[in-house]
Amino acid sequence: MGHRWMDIFSRRELVWILIERNLKIRYKSSFLGFFWSLLAPLSLIVVYSVFLGLIRFPMSLPVLVTSIIIWQFLAMCMGDALQSILGNANLVTKAAFPRVILPLSMVGANAINFLFSFAVLSVYLLIARVEFGALIYLPGIMLTQAALCLGMSLIIGTANVFFRDTEHVLSVVMLAWFFLTPVIYGPELVLDNFPRWVQVLFFANPMTGILVAYREVLLSAHVGEGGLVALSFSVAWGIFFLGWGIFHAAEPRFGDEL
Repeated sequence: MGHRWMDIFSRRELVWILIERNLKIRYKSSFLGFFWSLLAPLSLIVVYSVFLGLIRFPMSLPVLVTSIIIWQFLAMCMGDALQSILGNANLVTKAAFPRVILPLSMVGANAINFLFSFAVLSVYLLIARVEFGALIYLPGIMLTQAALCLGMSLIIGTANVFFRDTEHVLSVVMLAWFFLTPVIYGPELVLDNFPRWVQVLFFANPMTGILVAYREVLLSAHVGEGGLVALSFSVAWGIFFLGWGIFHAAEPRFGDEL
């Protein structure tokens, strides 16, 4: 794996060119362009503040907004992963470069969007006067989520080359994944109200601990779910290495399938 990363590093200019291309495509023909990366999270905060002002919801606005913005990073990566290889067939079949750069640049573009959204979120949390936790852990949490996103993107991008029904399967998987992740509820809801098999899936879900870690660092002064976070981080990095292995095993056959 080390020599592959060295190869990618030597082509870092290509990675950045592809990241810029992905960002330009996303905001193509948009009047406000890249400013939407700032306006989207701001609009989300405004809409949910109005929503929570009209109904009683068992989750505070800072927790809900934080959870949704974090989830959106994963969801955007999963959606874009479908075309990371298939949508770049000309590059894959006619140019010589590490194909992993394609999903990597897609995750990179989404990571940049996420960082802008996170900046808006941080300003909001400061205004809301939340009690921050151990912010020193934040880079590690972000890196782990990015690794999960890349690992899943490698798996999805590969699957869509060989199985064109992947898009439809993914829509079902993402819906189930969303409800198995404590985005709009707290972990205690699953522990108190759901059967054992749901709890097993809940704890095996890497986004569970990642989301809990974000909440504890950004919205709490204490860390109380260390075991859950450690398990989720282990699963997330396991998915990264699994995706890396699957992608490179299938890479020689991409040209034949495309």
